[in-house]
Order: sequence, then C-alpha cells, then structure tokens
Amino acid sequence: MHMIDIDSRTRFQRARLARDARFDGLFFIAVRTTGIYCRPICPAPTAKEANVDYFEHSAAAAASGYRPCLRCRPELAPGRAPCDGNTLAFELAWQRVRDGALNEMSVAQLADEIGLSERQLRRQFVQHVGAAPLAVHTTQRLLLAKQLLTETRLPVTDIAFASGYRSLRRFNQAFVEGCGMPPSRLRVATAENPGETIRLKLVYRPPYDFAGILDFLATRAIDGLEQVDAVSYRRVLGPADAPAWVNISQASAPNTLLLQIEAQHLPLLPDVIRRVRRLFDLDAQPDAIARVFATDPLLASAVQAAPGIRVPGAFDGFETAVRAVLGQQVSVAGARTLCTRLVHAWGASVSTAEAANTRLFPTATVLADADVKSIGMPTARANSIRTLARAARDGEIDLERMQPLAAFVDLLCTLPGIGPWTAHYIAMRCLHHPDAYPAGDLVVRKQLGVGEAISTADAERRAETWRPWRSYAVMHLWRLSAIPSKKKT
Repeated sequence: MHMIDIDSRTRFQRARLARDARFDGLFFIAVRTTGIYCRPICPAPTAKEANVDYFEHSAAAAASGYRPCLRCRPELAPGRAPCDGNTLAFELAWQRVRDGALNEMSVAQLADEIGLSERQLRRQFVQHVGAAPLAVHTTQRLLLAKQLLTETRLPVTDIAFASGYRSLRRFNQAFVEGCGMPPSRLRVATAENPGETIRLKLVYRPPYDFAGILDFLATRAIDGLEQVDAVSYRRVLGPADAPAWVNISQASAPNTLLLQIEAQHLPLLPDVIRRVRRLFDLDAQPDAIARVFATDPLLASAVQAAPGIRVPGAFDGFETAVRAVLGQQVSVAGARTLCTRLVHAWGASVSTAEAANTRLFPTATVLADADVKSIGMPTARANSIRTLARAARDGEIDLERMQPLAAFVDLLCTLPGIGPWTAHYIAMRCLHHPDAYPAGDLVVRKQLGVGEAISTADAERRAETWRPWRSYAVMHLWRLSAIPSKKKT
C-alpha cells in the first residue's frame, strides 16, 4: 500500500471532517468497514478515524480493493494539474495515461516514449500514485463508465465502447470487479439525460472564476466556430461529415460545469472531456498556487482580489498555436479579425442540427500550402503559419501532448517567426503547462515595474519564486493591467 505520511494524514483528516471542497480530488477516503472509497466532500456520516485509510489517487484505493462510493461519486472528482519539477518524467507519463494513451499503446511503449524503462515507469507510478500504470488506466475507464451509466440513458453497450472496452463481456466483468455490482444496477430511471444530447458534470476545486475565463474566450471567439455569452461557451466539432456542437455552462450543482454534446459523438467523448477540462483548467489547485504567491506582495494582493483565476487552455492545440502566431504584433481584436478571415477562407463549411453555415478550423494539411497572406497579413507571418502547419502535419511538433517545457520552447523557436514569447504562450495554452512564462511580455514587465517596464532578465529573476505556477502569475498580471490605476491595490 502507498503510505501516507503523518503530516499528510493530519491534513487529510481535517479536510474530510470539514468536507473541504478545496481538497476534492487531492485525496480519497477509504472506509475499511464498508470497503468503499469516497471524496472528501462525501455527505455520508463521518467514519471513525481508526477505520479510515487515505489515498492520494482513486486508482490506489481501487488497487487496494475498495469500491467507489455511489453517493459522492469519485468519478466526478477533479484531477491533478501537472508540475514541472523533480518528478517530471512521472508527471509526463501520468498526464499521458490520463489522456488515454494506454488505449492505443502498451506500458512498455509509453515508458519508451517518456525515456524510462518499463520497470522504472511502474516503480514511479507505485511510488507517486500507489498503483501501476495499467491499474490507473483501468480505474479511469471504469469511473468514466460509472458516470455515463449514472448521468445518461445510453445503452450499456455504447457506454462500454465509449469507455475504451472492446468487448461487452469484458466490460461487465471489469465493472463487477471494480464496482462490486453489474452495470445494470446503476441505470437510473430518472437520469437527467433524455433524447439525443449527453449531459455530463465536470467538477472543479473552488474558487473558480468562470466569468473571467468566459470573458477571455469571448474576446477571441471566431464567428461561425464559437459562440460565447455571459453564461456559456459553445463550439462546433468535426468531423466535417458528422459535425455537432458542444456546450459548456455552469451547472446547478456547486463547483460544477455542465458539458452537453450530441450523442452521435459518443466515441469521441473521452477526448472531448479531456479537451474541455484543459480549456477551462478544471484540474487547477488554487490553494497550492496561492501558497506560492503569498510570498510576493503584488501577486498576494492579486490573488486576494481574484482568487479563482485560471489559465485558459486550448480545445485544439494546432488551432490555438495558429491563433498565437496570428496575434503577433497586433491587438486581440486584430488577431480575431485575421483568424475569422482564415477560418472562413479555409475552414470546412458544415451545418449542424442547430445552425447552418458554421465552420471548422482549417487543418494543418490545408494551411500547409494555403495562401494565408491573402487575408491581409505580412509575408513573414504568413510563412510562419505555413511552416508551423507543415511541422504539425508531418509530426515534427506535438501541440497536444504534455512534454518538457524547455525542450518544447527550444523546438518551437527553430521555426521562423516564433520567438520565446510565442513559444511560451503556446506552451501555456496548448500544452497547458503551469510554469510557461513569456517573460518578455510588455504588460507583464510593466506590471512588475509598477508602470515602468523592467527588463526581460529582471522579469525572469522576479518570477523564480513563482515556480511551478508562473503561467498563473501571468494571468494575474494581465488581469491587473485591465484594472484602472486608481482601483489597484
């Protein structure tokens, strides 16, 4: 069993007794007398401490023989954001497993990709998670299936395949082993989800500035591709021959967003969930970030003023990288205009059940040879977009998978027209790297210099104490720049 140290156990005990939502997903409570594991916010009567085991991951609880609670539903717990620290190899592997890599490759292939032996990878997972990689993958699939069984009326066979099982028999067997009951027991006659729309809950740790992230996305929304208002974000999904809309809004349950997607996209659901969680930064750890920023007076006051700030991620890495290049040396509004032209010139025109004449973002293959200069941009920037598209098309760069920050930035900077600022911005949003830091950003340097821009080198030095959360510092500094001077603290 993965051992929890005394200090952590004391902290976890306090959190579970308080049912503190800030710890949701950061540990799980297993009760020996019932054989069940729960989230810290579980409404069930509090178990005696002598009967409790603590686990930092649901997979570790499952590997120790515990079953997920039907009341608090561990499948809804938010995940953990990656950190670029001393355990980088494990963090990269952990993220890949969470993204479903083991659906397509073996543990040995994943280890080779990360640069470890299979034995080293297994040892690191057991050390940091308390379970082997395949056990983590299995738990993740079962929890997704449990959520679909609970919240939708989809056929069990469809849920089995959507959760990554290639056989209904194997799914039924795994579900009984992992949850202690057959899948049919979780079918709820009053499930929320009639008709052809799937509605799923996505939980986050409070505080969460949903209005702020919607505002960020609204100022960059592309007509025909996205719709953003004060309460929701919508965008069209491919493929072109079967398009549909996905919608994200605040749910009625606390600390929860609601994801809606047409049922025809069920096979894509695990990937859509991953992309939405990344776009809305639902796995962030506000308390951990605030503790690091507490030593910096400027950021401490910024966190106090806006404690729920998140780093907007990317629904599609290539799309957001192209937007970043389009936005070089122009305003946000100017970049939005250019991107709208690009989407309407080369994005596939599609119609959905709810809207006609919508657009998909053009693919890397299409933009690799497109005359993007014709939409009104400088020759050099047009060449940068084509080169970026060719690199993405040919697999020379990966704009989706978590990877070491320094190596990623160095690689992007070999492409013409992409410098450190753009590379770090792309790492912030596409990889959702928590420690990416465009130190040369003028707004950041002005905020740190209280109106007088400091040097990039000084901005780098100032940010050393913010690791591994420098991306969040950037978001706070950008937010501060939008506040009138007389209101700043």
